[in-house]
Amino acid sequence: MVRRVELSFAPELRIVFVDRERALRQVYKFGERGVRNPIVVYGPEGCGKTAWLKQAALILKELGYETFYINPLHREAIPHTDVGEVANRLTEAVVELSGVAQVKLATLAVLLVKELLAKWRRGRVAVLVDDVFQAIGLDRAETYVKELLGLIEYPPQSYEKIVAIVASSEGVTRKRVGRHRWALLKSMWNMSRKGFEELYEELRKAASGRVADLDDVWVLTGGNPYMLSRLYQANWNPAAVVRELIVARSLFRDFVLKWRKHLEVLVEDPDAVSEPGFPEELRVELVEKNLMVYDIYFRDPELWIDEPPPERDPEVGIGRYAAWQTPLHREAVRVALKEFSS
Repeated sequence: MVRRVELSFAPELRIVFVDRERALRQVYKFGERGVRNPIVVYGPEGCGKTAWLKQAALILKELGYETFYINPLHREAIPHTDVGEVANRLTEAVVELSGVAQVKLATLAVLLVKELLAKWRRGRVAVLVDDVFQAIGLDRAETYVKELLGLIEYPPQSYEKIVAIVASSEGVTRKRVGRHRWALLKSMWNMSRKGFEELYEELRKAASGRVADLDDVWVLTGGNPYMLSRLYQANWNPAAVVRELIVARSLFRDFVLKWRKHLEVLVEDPDAVSEPGFPEELRVELVEKNLMVYDIYFRDPELWIDEPPPERDPEVGIGRYAAWQTPLHREAVRVALKEFSS
């Protein structure tokens, strides 16, 4: 097994990648066969997509791919290649201070694959692009996916295998991208209880035991690694994290008063968002605010990266057709209802 990447969990605290065994086996399958369409992965913010992509980059390198991970939104690029010019161009783009650096990085990901195939005639190339739609603008999501498909279908030179994976935490573009044949859409969910326990144990060791009770943390996070990090940084004070979410998602008086009746139902049953007559405007806003995930119609493992969520889990806000991104997101709405309903 290739070495596990070490990831930043909190300031001055790093934790090794754990669990996601099925997701890693899927990467090996992608690498062994290559892909015929770009893989576009959607999932809740902080569920572990970035960690998975960085681990996937190491796996694909081990399988003989010229590989690079790029996050245009956060201006991060990790090349796994012996082509120095490629690595240098990525580094230059990362440190560029112009306002178009994010778009340039996203575009560079496509251009470098073309050059690796044409100029350096590399047979195996992999590009893993994280949070790209947020960086280039949601209106360009379809075009970007089509460009990646073009690399696969109409390369400048013949190649042995290509792997192209895009990950996004926003769900607005899902229907736009999905209406074409250009990509294979998959979903990723928060960690399973077993995997979350492994992460919790790594945190307990790294943090010298300064952790809250596992059961309490599970009920608050629903297995979301980022929310575990936020709780740790907030000294295990969930009220502080909830206030952060209220501010970050603009869950203020105008929003609450406009949608109070529907929000009161949703905090008890997330599936209410899929009921006939539920306001489409609110449904879209809940997805745009990254509060809920909608259209969870199938738990077929082939449609998911790693394990799908359970059929239902009211304790952590998972319904049959929809779910809160985490229990803390649901709690933020519940607290906002109490604060701003009058």
